[in-house]
Amino acid sequence: MHARLRRLVALSVPLTGFLMVLGVYTAAAGAGLTCAGRWPFCDGFLGLFPANWSSFIEWFHRLVAMVVGFVILGTTVQAWRTGAAKRVRYALAASTVLLPSQIILGALTVTTYEWVILSAHFVTASTIFTGVVLAAAWATERPDVGEIRRTVLGACAAFGVLLVLTPHAFVSFGPNTQAVYYTLGLVTYGSLVAVTAWLPSRDEFGRVRLATGGASLLLVALLVLGRQVYGGGLQYVSLGGTLLALGLVAAAAYALHGRSATRSRGVPRGSD
Repeated sequence: MHARLRRLVALSVPLTGFLMVLGVYTAAAGAGLTCAGRWPFCDGFLGLFPANWSSFIEWFHRLVAMVVGFVILGTTVQAWRTGAAKRVRYALAASTVLLPSQIILGALTVTTYEWVILSAHFVTASTIFTGVVLAAAWATERPDVGEIRRTVLGACAAFGVLLVLTPHAFVSFGPNTQAVYYTLGLVTYGSLVAVTAWLPSRDEFGRVRLATGGASLLLVALLVLGRQVYGGGLQYVSLGGTLLALGLVAAAAYALHGRSATRSRGVPRGSD
């Protein structure tokens, strides 16, 4: 694969994740509401420059969103121009196709601050993020079993922290806590998606793949739910889901135990 494309794909993943965390922080801080009355402008000089910290957060979020959108678009164009693998091209194309709808939803989160809009905005962002993570996983060399197991063990540790940070369960779920929770959650989710993409669906790794894939689906559902947990028992649903996901990744780590010592490099590729 073209070296420039690898760099672009590798850049798209952290940029997209950072944008999502920044969006969560912007919403949690109520910064978007500072611009609601003058959208698409804001409340600074000529409506283009931030007048205070809250409007700066919203303004900076818009700037990062524009940069990330162009990076994903450029990565997709590069993938098709260089003849990258079909699945890499399609994953990036799917993320790119969703960008216009994400822009519209982003505008609605400012002008119409409702939970349905916020959830749709985050679900679309998660889908875009999944596409770039899959493209990055498929564009890189598949790691050996030991490296994969270490990644899964890291996910186990991350779920332990996420359990403590469960929305409105043990700690105050303010903007800063939400930023930490979603940063850790997205890093863990991206890692599990990559592991699931690397592992073959056949042979002895099939069940491990099911466990990591199931845990990743649970985690992204928990991240979506976290935008709506304000009490009413939903925090217990979030706790239960986190514990279940932790159990799945622990089972995957256990299943991989010992196999890293018996394989020198790589896992069976199966069919691409």
